[in-house]
Amino acid sequence: MRTFGLIGFPLTHSFSSQYFTEKFNKGSIKNACYELFELKQISDFPDFIKNNPDITGLNVTIPYKESIIPYLDELDEIAEEAGAVNTIKVQSSEFKVQSSKLIGYNTDVVSFKESLLKFLPGDSSKNLVAMILGTGGGAKAVSIVFKNLGIDYQLVSRQKPSTENPELSTQYNELTEEIVKQHKLIINATPLGMFPDVNKCPDIPYKAIDHSHFLFDLVYNPEETLFLRKGKEKGAKIKNGLEMLYLQAEKAWEIWNRYCI
Repeated sequence: MRTFGLIGFPLTHSFSSQYFTEKFNKGSIKNACYELFELKQISDFPDFIKNNPDITGLNVTIPYKESIIPYLDELDEIAEEAGAVNTIKVQSSEFKVQSSKLIGYNTDVVSFKESLLKFLPGDSSKNLVAMILGTGGGAKAVSIVFKNLGIDYQLVSRQKPSTENPELSTQYNELTEEIVKQHKLIINATPLGMFPDVNKCPDIPYKAIDHSHFLFDLVYNPEETLFLRKGKEKGAKIKNGLEMLYLQAEKAWEIWNRYCI
Protein backbone atom coordinates (compact mmCIF):
# COMPACT_ATOMS: atom_id res chain seq x y z
CA MET A 1 0.00 0.00 0.00
CA ARG A 2 1.38 3.38 -1.05
CA THR A 3 0.48 6.11 1.43
CA PHE A 4 0.10 9.75 0.42
CA GLY A 5 -1.02 12.60 2.60
CA LEU A 6 -1.11 16.20 3.70
CA ILE A 7 0.89 17.76 6.52
CA GLY A 8 0.03 21.06 8.18
CA PHE A 9 -1.84 22.41 11.16
CA PRO A 10 -4.77 22.62 11.47
CA LEU A 11 -6.28 20.57 8.64
CA THR A 12 -10.01 20.83 9.33
CA HIS A 13 -10.40 22.97 6.19
CA SER A 14 -8.81 20.50 3.79
CA PHE A 15 -10.59 18.77 0.87
CA SER A 16 -7.44 16.90 -0.20
CA SER A 17 -8.29 13.54 1.35
CA GLN A 18 -11.75 13.58 -0.22
CA TYR A 19 -10.33 14.54 -3.62
CA PHE A 20 -7.70 11.80 -3.73
CA THR A 21 -9.98 9.13 -2.27
CA GLU A 22 -12.49 9.83 -5.06
CA LYS A 23 -9.64 9.81 -7.59
CA PHE A 24 -8.45 6.40 -6.38
CA ASN A 25 -11.97 4.97 -6.46
CA LYS A 26 -12.78 6.29 -9.93
CA GLY A 27 -9.45 5.08 -11.29
CA SER A 28 -9.67 1.67 -9.58
CA ILE A 29 -6.37 2.42 -7.85
CA LYS A 30 -6.34 -0.22 -5.13
CA ASN A 31 -2.83 0.12 -3.70
CA ALA A 32 -3.00 3.75 -2.57
CA CYS A 33 -4.52 5.79 0.24
CA TYR A 34 -4.44 9.47 1.21
CA GLU A 35 -4.52 10.70 4.81
CA LEU A 36 -4.36 13.95 6.74
CA PHE A 37 -1.41 14.25 9.12
CA GLU A 38 -1.62 17.15 11.56
CA LEU A 39 1.81 18.13 12.86
CA LYS A 40 1.60 20.58 15.74
CA GLN A 41 5.17 21.68 15.08
CA ILE A 42 7.48 21.22 12.11
CA SER A 43 10.20 19.76 14.32
CA ASP A 44 8.01 16.64 14.55
CA PHE A 45 8.57 15.96 10.84
CA PRO A 46 11.70 13.73 11.05
CA ASP A 47 10.03 11.38 13.54
CA PHE A 48 6.87 11.40 11.44
CA ILE A 49 8.82 10.24 8.37
CA LYS A 50 10.70 7.65 10.39
CA ASN A 51 7.51 6.23 11.86
CA ASN A 52 5.66 6.12 8.53
CA PRO A 53 7.88 4.12 6.13
CA ASP A 54 5.02 3.60 3.65
CA ILE A 55 4.82 7.34 2.84
CA THR A 56 5.38 7.83 -0.89
CA GLY A 57 4.42 11.47 -1.28
CA LEU A 58 3.13 14.40 0.72
CA ASN A 59 1.42 17.70 0.19
CA VAL A 60 2.36 20.58 2.50
CA THR A 61 0.05 23.36 3.61
CA ILE A 62 0.07 26.20 6.11
CA PRO A 63 2.01 26.95 8.17
CA TYR A 64 4.85 24.73 6.93
CA LYS A 65 5.44 25.56 3.26
CA GLU A 66 8.62 27.47 4.11
CA SER A 67 9.75 25.86 7.37
CA ILE A 68 9.73 22.36 5.81
CA ILE A 69 12.67 23.19 3.54
CA PRO A 70 15.55 22.50 5.99
CA TYR A 71 14.21 18.95 6.44
CA LEU A 72 14.40 18.10 2.73
CA ASP A 73 17.32 16.69 0.77
CA GLU A 74 16.68 18.49 -2.49
CA LEU A 75 14.49 21.16 -4.11
CA ASP A 76 13.40 21.52 -7.70
CA GLU A 77 14.11 24.84 -9.41
CA ILE A 78 10.66 26.36 -8.90
CA ALA A 79 10.56 25.46 -5.20
CA GLU A 80 14.02 26.94 -4.75
CA GLU A 81 13.00 30.16 -6.51
CA ALA A 82 9.79 30.44 -4.50
CA GLY A 83 11.41 29.54 -1.20
CA ALA A 84 8.35 27.40 -0.49
CA VAL A 85 7.32 23.76 -0.93
CA ASN A 86 3.85 22.27 -1.20
CA THR A 87 4.71 18.80 -2.56
CA ILE A 88 7.25 16.24 -1.37
CA LYS A 89 8.31 13.10 -3.18
CA VAL A 90 9.82 10.34 -1.06
CA GLN A 91 12.23 8.74 -3.48
CA SER A 92 13.44 5.37 -2.26
CA SER A 93 16.88 4.11 -3.09
CA GLU A 94 17.25 0.82 -4.98
CA PHE A 95 20.66 0.18 -3.49
CA LYS A 96 20.35 1.08 0.19
CA VAL A 97 17.87 -0.61 2.49
CA GLN A 98 15.64 1.84 4.39
CA SER A 99 17.22 4.79 2.65
CA SER A 100 15.21 7.48 0.86
CA LYS A 101 15.53 11.02 -0.38
CA LEU A 102 12.98 13.78 0.27
CA ILE A 103 12.57 16.06 -2.73
CA GLY A 104 10.58 19.29 -2.48
CA TYR A 105 8.48 20.76 -5.29
CA ASN A 106 6.23 23.78 -5.67
CA THR A 107 3.09 23.22 -7.75
CA ASP A 108 1.44 26.41 -6.43
CA VAL A 109 3.18 28.48 -9.10
CA VAL A 110 1.96 26.68 -12.22
CA SER A 111 -1.48 25.94 -10.70
CA PHE A 112 -2.10 29.55 -9.72
CA LYS A 113 -0.98 30.73 -13.16
CA GLU A 114 -3.37 28.38 -14.97
CA SER A 115 -6.29 29.28 -12.71
CA LEU A 116 -5.57 33.01 -12.90
CA LEU A 117 -5.40 33.08 -16.70
CA LYS A 118 -8.78 31.33 -16.88
CA PHE A 119 -10.18 34.00 -14.55
CA LEU A 120 -8.90 37.09 -16.35
CA PRO A 121 -10.52 37.96 -19.68
CA GLY A 122 -8.33 38.14 -22.78
CA ASP A 123 -5.11 40.13 -22.40
CA SER A 124 -6.38 42.14 -19.43
CA SER A 125 -3.48 40.93 -17.27
CA LYS A 126 -1.13 43.23 -19.22
CA ASN A 127 -2.94 46.31 -17.97
CA LEU A 128 -3.56 45.28 -14.37
CA VAL A 129 -1.63 46.34 -11.29
CA ALA A 130 -1.90 43.75 -8.55
CA MET A 131 -1.87 43.63 -4.77
CA ILE A 132 -0.89 40.50 -2.84
CA LEU A 133 -2.23 40.25 0.70
CA GLY A 134 0.27 38.26 2.74
CA THR A 135 3.93 37.30 2.42
CA GLY A 136 3.96 33.55 3.16
CA GLY A 137 4.52 30.55 0.89
CA GLY A 138 1.39 31.15 -1.17
CA ALA A 139 2.25 34.81 -1.68
CA LYS A 140 5.71 33.86 -2.92
CA ALA A 141 4.21 31.60 -5.58
CA VAL A 142 1.85 34.38 -6.67
CA SER A 143 4.78 36.81 -6.88
CA ILE A 144 6.65 34.50 -9.26
CA VAL A 145 3.61 34.21 -11.53
CA PHE A 146 3.21 37.99 -11.65
CA LYS A 147 6.86 38.42 -12.52
CA ASN A 148 6.55 35.87 -15.33
CA LEU A 149 3.42 37.56 -16.68
CA GLY A 150 4.87 41.05 -16.38
CA ILE A 151 2.24 42.17 -13.86
CA ASP A 152 3.33 44.93 -11.49
CA TYR A 153 2.40 44.13 -7.92
CA GLN A 154 2.66 45.27 -4.34
CA LEU A 155 2.89 43.11 -1.24
CA VAL A 156 0.85 43.96 1.84
CA SER A 157 1.64 42.65 5.31
CA ARG A 158 1.25 43.34 9.01
CA GLN A 159 5.04 43.56 9.19
CA LYS A 160 7.09 46.69 8.67
CA PRO A 161 9.08 46.97 5.41
CA SER A 162 12.66 45.78 5.58
CA THR A 163 15.70 45.84 3.32
CA GLU A 164 15.38 42.03 3.04
CA ASN A 165 11.91 42.43 1.51
CA PRO A 166 12.16 45.40 -0.88
CA GLU A 167 8.76 44.57 -2.42
CA LEU A 168 7.11 44.77 1.00
CA SER A 169 6.22 48.42 0.82
CA THR A 170 2.82 48.62 2.50
CA GLN A 171 1.24 47.62 5.78
CA TYR A 172 -2.49 47.11 6.17
CA ASN A 173 -2.87 50.23 8.26
CA GLU A 174 -1.27 52.25 5.45
CA LEU A 175 -3.71 51.15 2.75
CA THR A 176 -5.87 53.98 1.46
CA GLU A 177 -8.89 53.94 -0.80
CA GLU A 178 -6.76 55.46 -3.56
CA ILE A 179 -4.21 52.63 -3.34
CA VAL A 180 -6.97 50.01 -3.57
CA LYS A 181 -8.52 51.81 -6.54
CA GLN A 182 -5.19 51.67 -8.37
CA HIS A 183 -4.73 47.92 -7.80
CA LYS A 184 -7.43 46.18 -9.82
CA LEU A 185 -6.24 42.63 -9.13
CA ILE A 186 -6.20 41.70 -5.43
CA ILE A 187 -5.04 38.29 -4.24
CA ASN A 188 -5.71 37.02 -0.73
CA ALA A 189 -2.72 34.79 0.02
CA THR A 190 -3.44 34.65 3.76
CA PRO A 191 -5.53 32.04 5.63
CA LEU A 192 -7.94 34.73 6.83
CA GLY A 193 -11.52 33.59 6.27
CA MET A 194 -10.64 29.91 6.03
CA PHE A 195 -12.90 27.41 7.78
CA PRO A 196 -13.66 27.42 10.68
CA ASP A 197 -12.83 31.16 11.09
CA VAL A 198 -15.18 32.17 8.29
CA ASN A 199 -16.00 35.60 9.74
CA LYS A 200 -12.49 36.95 9.20
CA CYS A 201 -11.04 38.75 6.19
CA PRO A 202 -8.05 40.95 5.33
CA ASP A 203 -8.47 44.48 6.66
CA ILE A 204 -8.53 46.60 3.51
CA PRO A 205 -10.79 49.50 2.39
CA TYR A 206 -13.44 47.40 0.62
CA LYS A 207 -15.54 50.46 -0.19
CA ALA A 208 -12.89 51.41 -2.78
CA ILE A 209 -13.57 48.22 -4.77
CA ASP A 210 -15.83 48.40 -7.82
CA HIS A 211 -16.83 46.48 -10.95
CA SER A 212 -13.36 46.92 -12.48
CA HIS A 213 -11.68 44.85 -9.75
CA PHE A 214 -10.74 41.15 -9.78
CA LEU A 215 -10.52 39.41 -6.39
CA PHE A 216 -8.86 35.98 -6.15
CA ASP A 217 -8.75 34.11 -2.84
CA LEU A 218 -6.34 31.18 -2.45
CA VAL A 219 -8.72 29.89 0.25
CA TYR A 220 -11.30 27.40 -1.08
CA ASN A 221 -13.21 26.48 2.09
CA PRO A 222 -15.69 28.14 2.37
CA GLU A 223 -16.50 28.50 -1.31
CA GLU A 224 -17.21 32.21 -0.86
CA THR A 225 -15.03 33.78 1.81
CA LEU A 226 -15.88 37.05 3.50
CA PHE A 227 -13.12 38.65 1.39
CA LEU A 228 -14.83 37.49 -1.81
CA ARG A 229 -18.30 38.33 -0.58
CA LYS A 230 -17.31 41.90 0.23
CA GLY A 231 -15.80 42.27 -3.23
CA LYS A 232 -18.83 40.72 -4.91
CA GLU A 233 -21.12 43.17 -3.14
CA LYS A 234 -19.14 45.98 -4.76
CA GLY A 235 -19.43 44.47 -8.23
CA ALA A 236 -15.98 42.88 -8.44
CA LYS A 237 -15.32 39.62 -10.30
CA ILE A 238 -14.34 36.90 -7.82
CA LYS A 239 -12.71 33.46 -7.78
CA ASN A 240 -11.70 31.07 -5.01
CA GLY A 241 -8.81 28.61 -4.79
CA LEU A 242 -10.72 25.37 -5.46
CA GLU A 243 -9.65 25.02 -9.09
CA MET A 244 -6.09 25.78 -8.01
CA LEU A 245 -6.33 22.98 -5.41
CA TYR A 246 -7.43 20.47 -8.05
CA LEU A 247 -4.65 21.54 -10.40
CA GLN A 248 -2.12 21.19 -7.57
CA ALA A 249 -3.41 17.73 -6.73
CA GLU A 250 -3.05 16.47 -10.30
CA LYS A 251 0.44 17.90 -10.65
CA ALA A 252 1.45 16.34 -7.33
CA TRP A 253 0.14 12.97 -8.54
CA GLU A 254 2.28 13.29 -11.67
CA ILE A 255 5.35 14.05 -9.54
CA TRP A 256 4.75 11.16 -7.16
CA ASN A 257 4.41 8.69 -10.03
CA ARG A 258 7.39 9.92 -11.99
CA TYR A 259 10.42 7.67 -11.57
CA CYS A 260 13.00 10.34 -12.41
CA ILE A 261 13.15 13.91 -11.12
